[in-house]
Amino acid sequence: MREKTLAIDFDGVIHKYSKGWMDSSIYDDPVDGAKEKMEELVSRGYRLIIFTVRLNPLVNEEPNLERNKMNKWLFDHGFIEGVHYHEITAVKPAADVYIDDKAIRFTNWDEVMKVVE
Repeated sequence: MREKTLAIDFDGVIHKYSKGWMDSSIYDDPVDGAKEKMEELVSRGYRLIIFTVRLNPLVNEEPNLERNKMNKWLFDHGFIEGVHYHEITAVKPAADVYIDDKAIRFTNWDEVMKVVE
């Protein structure tokens, strides 16, 4: 069986992000259970990729600074590469599942329109 990949959004899924975007600060604690569940998924053989717009140069003029801030936040909160995740990216990676707090689950366009409106 091939390894399944889960793409996990950083803000709102790992980082609580309770006040929304604030000058690119990573100001909040982890979402309850994020670290433990991510470790469990990795131990079950899933590949976890953290994706975030924070590292996109079209959104942030200093993506390397953002990567350093994210790495520090993850380290400070006990998230370890290889134990809790495998990589961090600014692009939507190829994945079996996307976990994102701002997503709409697609079933059909009529349902999407109801949610959007």
